Amino acid sequence: MKPMKSKMNSMFSNTVGDGGNRNVEDLEIRPGGMLVQKREMNQGSTVSIPTIKVRVKYGSLYHEIHISSQASFGDLKKMLAEPTGLHHLDQKLIFKKKERDSKAYLDAARVKDGSKIELVEDIVSRERRCLEMLKNAKVEKASKSLSEISLEVDKIAGQVTALEATVSRGGKITVMDVESLTEMLMANLVKLDEIVVDGDLKLQRRVQVKRVQKHIESLDKLKLHCSMPGGSGGNSTKIPQQQRAHSSRQMSMPMQKHQVQLKKMESKGQKQGLQQQPLQHSESFVVTTQWETFE
Repeated sequence: MKPMKSKMNSMFSNTVGDGGNRNVEDLEIRPGGMLVQKREMNQGSTVSIPTIKVRVKYGSLYHEIHISSQASFGDLKKMLAEPTGLHHLDQKLIFKKKERDSKAYLDAARVKDGSKIELVEDIVSRERRCLEMLKNAKVEKASKSLSEISLEVDKIAGQVTALEATVSRGGKITVMDVESLTEMLMANLVKLDEIVVDGDLKLQRRVQVKRVQKHIESLDKLKLHCSMPGGSGGNSTKIPQQQRAHSSRQMSMPMQKHQVQLKKMESKGQKQGLQQQPLQHSESFVVTTQWETFE
């Protein structure tokens, strides 16, 4: 099977001049399918490319632009961006009542010196470009926020590891330190929840959420260790004191009920004039009218 270049050389050897010895690499296809000699853009080329002056109408103003005759309409748009204030992607160039593509060449469209071209604003393209810019800005902001949160979580993770190492060596940690790190992680979790992204950034956010949740679980275990009797927490002594106070209140309540019952029974006995029921007391006694006689 012959290579593609060899086939093209054999196809165009009979149609190109100079005895059919011209190589296909010296040719190029213009818009519309025209096969012409490739443009020589080397600085050492002896062929001079003419410069033409075109008049571009934008609104009520005319702009005279000096440009190479072999330039494209896209090149002309870029040159018109500064004087007109329009982005080159938001421009439409109309020549001979037909909109020209940015990749089309001026000489191929028969633009000559002194030709008139009309410029209009492409509103649809401008809106599309603005939406794309907003989307890119949103993605960039979300990416920056994720990077900042990742760095902050890295710092907190180092502190969590340090606390775990202290506990493993039998050292003491405070509940306040554990709660402070937990609050910082929860704040970052809220920030992650506020970030709305798609694609790769969504996956990155999910990874950060799992990291934060894992560190929070580690801190919960450390806090539980501090809260246990004999734990290393600085505030662990407060918990037994609260338990003892609660126990003392539970022990005092039956005595208070007993005293109230005694008062009710005494008042009831005074109204009846008799104490028919013995008092429930450790040193109870019985009242009787049978007197003991002595000889």
